[in-house]
Amino acid sequence: MKRFSLLAGLLGCLSANGWAQETLDLAPVTIEATSSAEPGLDLDTPITTGSRLGLSPRETPASVSVANRDSIERHGARNFQDAANSLPGVNATAPLGFGGFVSYRGFTSSQVTQMFNGIVVPTGLARPVDAWIYDRVELVGGPSSLLNGAGSVGGSLNYITKLANRQEQAAEGKISYGSNDTREMSFGLNHALTDPAADVQHYARLDVSHNASNDYIDRNQRDAWSLAFSLLSDLTPDLSHTLALEYQDEVVDSPYWGTPVLNPKVGELKIDRHNRFNNYNVADGQYVQRTRWLRSIIDYRINDSTSLRNTLYHLGTERDYRDLETYQYNPGNTVVNRSTAYLVRHSGEQNGNQFELRHQSSLFGLDSRWAGGFEYRINSTTNHPWNVPANNSVTPDDFDPGYFYGLPGTRPGFVSDKTNQVTTRALFVENRLMLTDKLALLTGLRYDDIDLDVTNHRVVTASNPRHLRRSWEPVTGRAGLIYQFVPSANVYVQYSTAAEQPNGTQNFDVSTGKQWEVGSKFSYLDGRGSATAAAYHIVRRDFAVTDPQDPTNTLAVGQQSSRGIELASSLRITPRLLAEGNFAWVDAQYDEFNEKNAAGVVVSRKGNTPTNVPERVANLWLTYDFDPRWQGGVDARYVAKVYADSANTQYVPGYTLYGSFLSYKLDSHTTVTGRVRNLTNQVYAEFAHVSPAYYLGTPRTFELAVQTRF
Repeated sequence: MKRFSLLAGLLGCLSANGWAQETLDLAPVTIEATSSAEPGLDLDTPITTGSRLGLSPRETPASVSVANRDSIERHGARNFQDAANSLPGVNATAPLGFGGFVSYRGFTSSQVTQMFNGIVVPTGLARPVDAWIYDRVELVGGPSSLLNGAGSVGGSLNYITKLANRQEQAAEGKISYGSNDTREMSFGLNHALTDPAADVQHYARLDVSHNASNDYIDRNQRDAWSLAFSLLSDLTPDLSHTLALEYQDEVVDSPYWGTPVLNPKVGELKIDRHNRFNNYNVADGQYVQRTRWLRSIIDYRINDSTSLRNTLYHLGTERDYRDLETYQYNPGNTVVNRSTAYLVRHSGEQNGNQFELRHQSSLFGLDSRWAGGFEYRINSTTNHPWNVPANNSVTPDDFDPGYFYGLPGTRPGFVSDKTNQVTTRALFVENRLMLTDKLALLTGLRYDDIDLDVTNHRVVTASNPRHLRRSWEPVTGRAGLIYQFVPSANVYVQYSTAAEQPNGTQNFDVSTGKQWEVGSKFSYLDGRGSATAAAYHIVRRDFAVTDPQDPTNTLAVGQQSSRGIELASSLRITPRLLAEGNFAWVDAQYDEFNEKNAAGVVVSRKGNTPTNVPERVANLWLTYDFDPRWQGGVDARYVAKVYADSANTQYVPGYTLYGSFLSYKLDSHTTVTGRVRNLTNQVYAEFAHVSPAYYLGTPRTFELAVQTRF
């Protein structure tokens, strides 16, 4: 708390600079759907992830990308990770045990912050939720601790749900069926609850989605529900309140933990394609996750120059695992040795409050926009891990998976391990100063006061005391210049920093990161095309990475760096043909990293690429309007090879996936769409799992969907 007084004085400047001569539209409007009439990069819609100043991507001197509702539906995203993968450089997967895994700008796991509606959550909670209840996904590249608190050296992804809007009545629904008995039933309803002439207006929205599948892996079955309800109340012309509730329930029976690779495990890792759909988990294996969100959002316009927003929230979640998770071939590749029986429960909750004040003023005679505020949150997680080796073997061509409690050494019941409680108090301030009518300076500063309190529920020892307490006080910031040299194009340069407290109970200091970035955002060909380009260099020091051979263990790293470029464009080639695409290249490496090899010898990994980081990621979509009723398209996604170990002696090959769709409008409300994914039936690994193993991607699938709106 030692630096609060300094930043509190800085925040006081928000109201000390006098009122603006020019007014700013700061009406307390709850964020609503942002589908653009014309598909494109959506450079001019204000977003919340790149800045708290209400700026659009074009106005922000940073890499900011958006997958809005229009692109989510056009690209056929099934969940918010599919939507994230449509953004430049993102490679997101969902292997069990790693939660929502994201690789971006050379960094992975907690080094890429994931948020729901601007609220940071632990990586393990970011399992991909079905896309129906989501309005958009926003991405900001590089360190963004200024906006989100400690963490996020690689970037930040923000998954934003649909909220009630001021439409008197709107309804939509979707039914789909596809390969592997995959089916979806979803509907949404927005409705005004009061007479238009009433002094107080209320609007409600309800979205419900049910998804189920037998999956492409034997015995792996998924059933998931997602619900989002919100009530928007305009209490006065200047004051509104939104109550939002989200609930997600996911049950996976006999979940898939990967396909074992063949011996020898050197160079390109390979699998037995004949048995690639085998599920080596036990017959009664299960993964269950239930998540509850509650938010209370107040928007108040004090006057034409000043407004505030306050978000009070609660998150509760439980995750249960009951699985046999590790599979390896014997030396002759004839038998699969199974091991590591886990019975695990993670339970936790997060409570917090975010307060933001926005103000337009004049500073030294120059137009100035301010944002500042504070955040307070408490995250408490209790883990109940229990495992035994449970070694047993099966023949791949014909085997009985058995049952969990039939494995040697297993028994029912959870055992509490530790409760981690992290309390965060933060102050932040941000400013955009118009130095000229074309040149803007964006600056920001954030102070975090973080306390960790770990309670040990097991036997107390000298190395494992009853309580462990640590605290950190990182200060991070950002400064950027953006020059709009013509109305349709600009260039920018930015410097930003990040800090992150150690994961779990690690008794270390915070790790630090910094980034330099230059880029440009522009429209071309009379507005028919839009594009972004960025080049960056990131350095991160003194942090820990997940051991690729043991996700419960971490390894200390002295320094890691990355440099790269990102390009994205959307072009209406003809009135009927739309082309969209992006490309990212990254050179990521360990600069200082020593670890023990299999022989117990300490070796340097300097110059090696971190695990599960592809050097190149690219997307391309072509959409053609045959006539007002018929539309078709093709798409392609390329992901380069990734290493499975920090020694870079094992890798899984890169892959290219192709897809296509054809849609027909039955009338102005209803559209029927047929879609094929992975046209060439490519066999590929989405992720290099522990052991090592392939976490296989989806083979060729077909889908037929009917969607209607009123």
